Amino acid sequence: MPHSETIGIPEAELEGDIGTPDIDVMADIRDLVLKAEPLVKKYAWNDPLSRRELRIHFSTGINADWCRLDVTWYTSGAYKFHYTDENNHNWRFDRHPNTHSDEIHFHEPPDADSASAVNSCIAVTEPMLVARAVLKLWRRAVMTGSFDAVNTAQNPP
Repeated sequence: MPHSETIGIPEAELEGDIGTPDIDVMADIRDLVLKAEPLVKKYAWNDPLSRRELRIHFSTGINADWCRLDVTWYTSGAYKFHYTDENNHNWRFDRHPNTHSDEIHFHEPPDADSASAVNSCIAVTEPMLVARAVLKLWRRAVMTGSFDAVNTAQNPP
């Protein structure tokens, strides 16, 4: 799945309406990440006039010199947290109605394609708790240098 072509949850994976991107929640997530994570290099919106995705750039990744976490939170509570890096490794935590997995799921590395969806270890649904959980799991994977533990935790954060 070439991520550069996808903003938000891929339409082919959706079953039902998820509403529109929630800019206020994404701004709160941005503020939380900027405050909590010293490895943030910069952030940007996909388009300053039509903000649909928050892109957080980090100075390091999982066995990579850089990575990016692309976040879209929707008014319905659906979300996408998509990791991508210089080596084209991808994984995603998603919540949305679909026919390929449970509503809350994880798309495994290295490609994060639809077929790789498994149950997510993140059970919370409040935006700041989900963001903290994803950030904590990302940080652990960076520190261990392994993708193996990205989706293994007891209901983080």
